[in-house]
Amino acid sequence: MIKAVIFDMDGVLIDAREWHYESLNRALALFGFNIPRHEHLTTFDGLPTRRKLEILSATQALPRELHGFINEMKQIYTMELVYTKCKPVFRQEQALSLLRSDGYKLAVASNSIRDTISTMMKRAALSQYLEFELSNEDVKVGKPDPEIYNTAIARLGLRPQDCLIVEDNENGVKAARASGAHVMVVRDVDDVHYQAIKSSIEAANQGSQA
Repeated sequence: MIKAVIFDMDGVLIDAREWHYESLNRALALFGFNIPRHEHLTTFDGLPTRRKLEILSATQALPRELHGFINEMKQIYTMELVYTKCKPVFRQEQALSLLRSDGYKLAVASNSIRDTISTMMKRAALSQYLEFELSNEDVKVGKPDPEIYNTAIARLGLRPQDCLIVEDNENGVKAARASGAHVMVVRDVDDVHYQAIKSSIEAANQGSQA
């Protein structure tokens, strides 16, 4: 039986995937580099920034000594957008509020850094509904490795089959499925609402009883 719901953040609870794309390209542009949109959608979406930079070093010869500075500038640019654009959205707030009232434990597990997650959750008025938030700083390997979801499930004190993970991109879905939990795949934040999540929970519970 499902006892907890674990959410990815970007593209699931917060419509922020474009913010990360814009911010990283703005930082890369300082040195004449760029991630084309089609590569962002097919390869980079959902990966931690440090992993994106490793790929760029391998494919575009981005000097590794620039990683630290580019990552720092990317976070600065991202936070500028967060403070400008991140705000409460009724659909997501209602979903978490009702799920919490139903007795489900809720958590966030994101490839973003801790400060970004904390700030977004507070500005979106969602932090009050969460047991905890996990970032890429809480694990050794980010998604698509399942470590962050394994960690979240263990911290909740539950079995994988007792958890539903809500994810939106290929790398996150791979991580979620590898954890052994039930997975609800969404296209974007518009798919994340109470009725849809409850339907996924009911389907998972029925599957477990079959």
